[in-house]
Amino acid sequence: MNANWRAVIRWLSPGMRVKRWILVALLSMGFVVVAILYAIGTDIVRFVYRALPSAHSIRYLILACACALGAFGFFFSLFRLMRSVAGGVAPDARIRASTMIYRTRRLNRGPRVVAIGGGTGLSTLLRGLKEETSNLTAVVTVMDDGGSSGRLREEIDVLPPGDVRNCLLALAEDETQLSDFFQYRFSSPQELAGHSLGNLILAGLEQATGGFDRAIEAMSHFLNIRGRVLPATLAKTNLVATMEDGTRVEGESRLVADPRRIVTLSLTTSPVPAYETVLAALSEADLIILGPGSLFTSLIPNLLVEGIAARIEEAAAEKLLISNLMTQPGETDGLTLSDHLSVLNEYVNLRRFDAILVNETEPDRGLLVGYIDEHASPVVDDLANPRPYGLDILRADLVGTAPWAGKQTIKHDPAKLARVIVRQTQTFRSARRGRRPTP
Repeated sequence: MNANWRAVIRWLSPGMRVKRWILVALLSMGFVVVAILYAIGTDIVRFVYRALPSAHSIRYLILACACALGAFGFFFSLFRLMRSVAGGVAPDARIRASTMIYRTRRLNRGPRVVAIGGGTGLSTLLRGLKEETSNLTAVVTVMDDGGSSGRLREEIDVLPPGDVRNCLLALAEDETQLSDFFQYRFSSPQELAGHSLGNLILAGLEQATGGFDRAIEAMSHFLNIRGRVLPATLAKTNLVATMEDGTRVEGESRLVADPRRIVTLSLTTSPVPAYETVLAALSEADLIILGPGSLFTSLIPNLLVEGIAARIEEAAAEKLLISNLMTQPGETDGLTLSDHLSVLNEYVNLRRFDAILVNETEPDRGLLVGYIDEHASPVVDDLANPRPYGLDILRADLVGTAPWAGKQTIKHDPAKLARVIVRQTQTFRSARRGRRPTP
């Protein structure tokens, strides 16, 4: 099918509110035709009628051709009009007019979703959900002290930009084109070696704008993202882990490298105030999603920020947990799914959540072999209780793969994840019926 006609069909899809205006236009043109006929009088109408062939078959053929030609001209001119308008509004955009209308009429009216986490898990979730709603808010942990982010924290006293960068790219309009540039890591000179271009831009914008939140806003405009990315806090703090032998380890990178089991987590300063915009987003959300992400370094750090866990529990939104696919060396070695929930319940009341989304498909055995050397394995689904913590268990195929550090790794599939969320949550089902979800 021609691309132009596909664009017209998309305009006519349910929920776009285009059909009603086409009907109004046709009725209006009908009134204009009647007015013209009334103005020219019956004599001219009779002359035209007599000038045409009198055979019924030929008259019907002329009628059909005239109607077809008129309909084609009407829709073609409508299509060209919309392209001209879209080109005037965004002359440099590489997207079709139909895509702009689709996003404005459907995605911008989608449910308000707040996703909480960090690392690659959150960016994977955002990559899928941005195709279902533009009202996305990503709440990202800012306690990383390793790699490029850690060096920038130490050298120029900025908040760690790494997880924020990944989420911004995941929500970008054209991620594939920009990702290679913003993920590029310098190889020299020594001062820049290992830093990603995106991290440096965010760090520079923080100093230029006077705040990390304003730096994120500026980069959001550059990338033309769908939704927004918010840091859990603007305060500079670090994770502190109490290990199984009672010793305390400070810093995310150190606790991940420590082979001892983590018993509890806290922050170096207390209380750490939440970013107020995050608390407002949680109160206004239709759906709150926690996970997927590293249990001790992506999920719990957000819950340690003052007010976030309490606001999640109090919010009227539907609440969904997403379980991890694999255990993580140095963090969750040997922990089953029920173990994950038991730990998480110490920081947020899981009985305030509605459901948990669990993978039911075994990852590719060839890829699993590579995880054995890293002492990682699939998280065992041992949820025997039909409703642990009062949660509905939603099982589905969520497995995908993604390149990471030069190799294929097991990750959630963004499209599968988004598809299950849209089908299984009351929030999206209500949105599809054109109603706001009921608390």
